[in-house]
Amino acid sequence: MLTGLRADAITAGYHPRHPVVTDYSLTVHPGQTAGLAGPSGSGKSTVARVLALLHKPFAGTVHLDDVPVTRYRGRAPREQRTRIGILFQQPRLSVDPRMTLRTAIAEPLRANGRPVDRVDELADLVMLTPELLGRRPHEVSDGQLQRACLARALALRPAYLICDEMTTMLDASTTAALVAVIRDYQRRTGAGVLAISHDTALLDRWADRVVRLDHRATRPG
Repeated sequence: MLTGLRADAITAGYHPRHPVVTDYSLTVHPGQTAGLAGPSGSGKSTVARVLALLHKPFAGTVHLDDVPVTRYRGRAPREQRTRIGILFQQPRLSVDPRMTLRTAIAEPLRANGRPVDRVDELADLVMLTPELLGRRPHEVSDGQLQRACLARALALRPAYLICDEMTTMLDASTTAALVAVIRDYQRRTGAGVLAISHDTALLDRWADRVVRLDHRATRPG
């Protein structure tokens, strides 16, 4: 049962004496979109990586559907990590330049021993035409590559999806198309979404609620 992806009083960063985020709490509820706004350098991406179980906080706990997942000394178990998808700001730093888009989309399926025959279905979901799947990142636009990254993020049918400034490099029409794909996925699966952006107008249109993160204060969401 989905009950939420929750950060409780996390303190995190890259040096314990100089944390980027201090005593911050945020909950991503199933079936809803939480928006996280804040200026550059405020720690939005750090929160994203902590919630995606890619970065261990110095203090505080992350709960995945009421199960604490930051108690492990090493990485959280794979069955927990794969329930959270993440989409990063710069797709060209997210995909191996030697991979075709087809291989990139199939990567999480192959890594987790799943059939890779869903690649065409996933590409169709994000409106990537078949002829693009054989191309490499330098042969497609930022928008096309980000579509492939979204398909890859959805490949394992995550219960929660974190979008970390995913629209920064995209035009308005591509942004609208990707948001529509995510909303449709959310309606079909009941997934919770965390949308992180400095574009408050976008968050106001997209999110069910918006909370702010900055250096002056932290507050629960």
